[in-house]
Amino acid sequence: MTPTSELAQAAVLLRSGGLVAFPTETVYGLGANALDPAAVARIYAAKGRPSTSPLIVHVADVAMARTVVAEWPEAAQRLVERFWPGPLTLVLTKRDVVPDGVTAGLGTVGVRQPAHPVALELIRLAGVPVAGPSANPFMGLSPTTAEHVRAGLGDAVDFVVDGGSCPVGIESTVLSLVGGRALLLRPGMVSRAMIEAEIGPVELAGEAADGEAHAAPGMHSRHYAPRTPLRIGAPGLESGYLWHTTEAEAEMAVRLPADAEGYAARLYEALHLLDAAGLGEIVVEPVPAAGEWDGVRDRLARAAER
Repeated sequence: MTPTSELAQAAVLLRSGGLVAFPTETVYGLGANALDPAAVARIYAAKGRPSTSPLIVHVADVAMARTVVAEWPEAAQRLVERFWPGPLTLVLTKRDVVPDGVTAGLGTVGVRQPAHPVALELIRLAGVPVAGPSANPFMGLSPTTAEHVRAGLGDAVDFVVDGGSCPVGIESTVLSLVGGRALLLRPGMVSRAMIEAEIGPVELAGEAADGEAHAAPGMHSRHYAPRTPLRIGAPGLESGYLWHTTEAEAEMAVRLPADAEGYAARLYEALHLLDAAGLGEIVVEPVPAAGEWDGVRDRLARAAER
């Protein structure tokens, strides 16, 4: 557990407009006071993130979530009772207190309560909702360790809270509940089937145009990508969903777990490792078509897009 003194220091920085990288169960977030427009602008500058990509607001509890959203439908309550704290972001109509910079100028905001004790304590100590996209350069590999954050953003971050590796390993599921519709904007480890078991049918969002404001983060056609070109190869390289990289001079492989949760937990760790190896290409065996793999398939498809 991160020392209380470090969290107190990080909380002071958040309240005063600073940028703090912090661990969640999904990936590390680049946090700023979500109610401070200048601090939010620093997130976009540090990441090189376009203003069309909104930020997710992290909250300590449902009470804090309701300070930034203008409505709280029954479906939201049912979902948070089942999945919060956890890797599910709900997109709802925002209150005016939320700056337009957080929401890409849209009238909605994504909120979630992370399931990481360090993140929850940091938000509680700061006493403000925290805008927190992944703590990495825009479109790059998401960080699942403090070392990934430091390597990617360097001095652009005022403070890095080291909470170890992120256990879920990929970004949260994002679900819109605006206008009485349940619309899946980004898949994750809370699957469509899991959500439908709580609230009924869920629609799938179409692809977002890259030049327009997106309803959720992670909707660009290319995203989550290593610097090394990545392609999805033929199945059956070897049992166990083998990662395989090749070039004329070198070859290495990383085996990931054969279950969706285990695979997701190590996905970005493996990509960071392979990306640092100086190889010419990363080839990954296709993962299963089952619904619990939707989040992983989405990340791989966007990482392979060129």
